[in-house]
Amino acid sequence: MSTRIGIVGMPNAGKSSLFNALTKAGAEAANYPFTTIEPNVAVVPVRDERLELVARTVGASEIVWDTIDFHDIAGLVAGAHEGEGLGNRFLANIRETDAIVHVVRAHGDANVVHPEGSVDPLRDIETIETELVLADLEQAERRVERVAKQAKGGDRVAVAEERWLREVIDTLQAGRPVRGVPAPAEAPNAARDLGSLTAKPVLFVANVDEGSDEVPEAIAAHALAEGARATAISSRIESELAELDDEEAAAMREELYGRPPSESSLERVVGEAFALLELIAFFTAGEAKPAQSWHLRRGLTAWHAAGEIHSDIQRGFVRAEVIGWRELVDAGGYTAARERGTLRLEGRDYVMADGDVINVKFTP
Repeated sequence: MSTRIGIVGMPNAGKSSLFNALTKAGAEAANYPFTTIEPNVAVVPVRDERLELVARTVGASEIVWDTIDFHDIAGLVAGAHEGEGLGNRFLANIRETDAIVHVVRAHGDANVVHPEGSVDPLRDIETIETELVLADLEQAERRVERVAKQAKGGDRVAVAEERWLREVIDTLQAGRPVRGVPAPAEAPNAARDLGSLTAKPVLFVANVDEGSDEVPEAIAAHALAEGARATAISSRIESELAELDDEEAAAMREELYGRPPSESSLERVVGEAFALLELIAFFTAGEAKPAQSWHLRRGLTAWHAAGEIHSDIQRGFVRAEVIGWRELVDAGGYTAARERGTLRLEGRDYVMADGDVINVKFTP
């Protein structure tokens, strides 16, 4: 299942401009262009220079990038948890995502009207966070009523979940997010069943003035305090640059920022979004076969990686040939890597490392 990231923000924060840039960028490669599969979903390839080197080394037929789905969520206003504006749709759509990109206006363009009449990033952040907290509070209060009835019957899981929910409610009433209240081991499905909005990881994207790519100190400090991540982008500029070819866009970025950036702002947003979920990349590649990137939660095993590739491969897992991408490139291919002893045979419990190249042996 694709990783789903919801783009949220106040009206006119730059959310839709960022989304439009995501839908139009990346056309330089023939492997997986940015596409829109629905009016509000952008499917974005997660490019990785390491896989390009691996593909050239082994003589792969093509490169297939893993993707990330960005959902353009309806704008949020105060009172959304009570259905104000498009609040109900907004909240329902967020619940379906894995993480949140929170676009915050930090530019001073007077031609863009702010719904509150002035630019104040922390106020805007508080508005959205308050709505999410209040929506979670309503959800938790409804949930605890049902669970409490089961707990009275002596159900151990329900007892543990009720205790956790009451802690969650106390936390939300204090205005804090649910992500700071770990679910109990005795009720492992409690967090999933609650479906909390404030439990989701957050990337703050500061929509800054043209020519800037620094996160304002106030937003950076807030993100740090919340255990979130933060990056900066000029949504309007990036949506315009997405219309250009690679060389023109790179030259324009260098002119804007006074230096050649190592990556575009959009690439930074995609990378940060994956980092939110603590995902690592691994690769599959073979001669005259596609070279493909995959992502897996950090700490999972070769058996889990096999499941990302195909459920049949996971079911019939026997062993895996594994090598780090750099070792494979340095050796010049699989044959030389075997001769060097850097291509290893690993069992199902091998913990995957970022950049591993894997070939799973399995019984059909």
